[in-house]
Amino acid sequence: MKQLYFITSNKGKALEAKKKFSKIGLEIIQKNLGYPEIQANTLEEVADFGAQYVESKINEPFFLEDAGLFIDALKGFPGVYSAYVFHTIGCKGILKLMKDIENRKATFRSIIAYKELNKDLKIIKGECQGYISKEEIGNNGFGYDPIFIPKGEKKTFAEMKTDEKNQFSHRGKSLDKLLDIF
Repeated sequence: MKQLYFITSNKGKALEAKKKFSKIGLEIIQKNLGYPEIQANTLEEVADFGAQYVESKINEPFFLEDAGLFIDALKGFPGVYSAYVFHTIGCKGILKLMKDIENRKATFRSIIAYKELNKDLKIIKGECQGYISKEEIGNNGFGYDPIFIPKGEKKTFAEMKTDEKNQFSHRGKSLDKLLDIF
């Protein structure tokens, strides 16, 4: 079985990728190398910098993924700072910021940086439109999943099983594009 390293410390992300890639017989190996996440204006810049760092540490094909939640009424916040904001104020903090806001539109974006040996880095994008719920709902998933409802759906990501979430999610879409390469 062919192997591909997924550079992440997030077990939830790794599980989502393993489920997707098991369909084609490609084993995803989670590797927590850690890499610096620079302060940048775009997810692409963060992923590109991370991939350059990882490439200097590992001599195997790999990918890493960076994602962000972009809330319209908050002018794209938390955006590229989503992980920091989640660890600082969490879902409760986002809900508090949006307490009296009617426009709850939001977009989850995922950027995958994929690197094969002796080949150029490929940047792959996935996006999911939706909105922020008024309360945390559900126990599945991780991060902002309890407050994000994909467009056209009634359930938060945290109410969905992994396979269902992967049909809608930003990461599911970028992983599908990565799957197409194989």
